[in-house]
Amino acid sequence: MTVRAVLFDFSGTLFRLEEDESWFADLADADGIPFDLAAQTEVMRRMTAPVGQVVQLAPEFQDAWENRDLDPALHRKVYVEVLRSSGVLDGQASELYDRMIDTDFWTPYPDVAEVLRRLHDAGIKIGVISNIAFDIRPAFKRIGVTRYVDEFLLSYLEGIIKPNPKLFLRACERLGVAPEQALMVGDSEEADGAAAAVGCRVAIVDPVPTADRPDGLLTAVGDVLR
Repeated sequence: MTVRAVLFDFSGTLFRLEEDESWFADLADADGIPFDLAAQTEVMRRMTAPVGQVVQLAPEFQDAWENRDLDPALHRKVYVEVLRSSGVLDGQASELYDRMIDTDFWTPYPDVAEVLRRLHDAGIKIGVISNIAFDIRPAFKRIGVTRYVDEFLLSYLEGIIKPNPKLFLRACERLGVAPEQALMVGDSEEADGAAAAVGCRVAIVDPVPTADRPDGLLTAVGDVLR
């Protein structure tokens, strides 16, 4: 069946939160040891991992972790705790969290604009489905591609998170296509790959640094654009 819509994940698929050494310039752990590059990279991994619990959490934070992408307050609560558990001191954890949810600091993959434009020009509907607790739409506006996206489905606004099949079905309904006519592009087999259960095609991309994946999206949607 012909693909009439492409659904994209956000983090690790269209945009990536890249390591920024300036954020860590004044950070040191409780022993006064500055964060080296390996520690910085690990902090960023923990803040952006699409699935799986990244640190051991006290029972008081467990509910916040499980529902973090449904409520901005819970998202802040648990990820500030993740930063603390990663060695970031209390006051610094809040400041670093605020930077990490600022979409001005998220970097688009090199082929994002081209892929969205070409799909749009070909008459293919575009949806963005993200497990997220903050508004990612300014990131698209910043690079001038908002006009290409027909629907944004953000978990904290929809009240559903991937891999719940209802979110994929809702996206297809809003785009006016059958699931069999949609391709889901994401970086997580567990979260994004679940679209296959409702009949969508799936393409998984590697959430590597943006400089290391210049044409991953073009490859993922290659058959659609032919």
